[in-house]
Amino acid sequence: MEVTVVFAHHCTSCDRTELIDPSMILSLANTERGIEVRFECWCGAEQSMLSGRRVKSREAAAV
Repeated sequence: MEVTVVFAHHCTSCDRTELIDPSMILSLANTERGIEVRFECWCGAEQSMLSGRRVKSREAAAV
């Protein structure tokens, strides 16, 4: 069985909440603040968010 992980993201560019799938992820990086996920929204805007245990809220940011 194959499992695909997606997450919901509110884009700061198009102001829409969409599901982001793995094919849209540009990079993952471990940082002191948490895991930085960079991805491309369906509208084409590059976005980033922090994830992981250290992050208290997951706010989106335009790149």
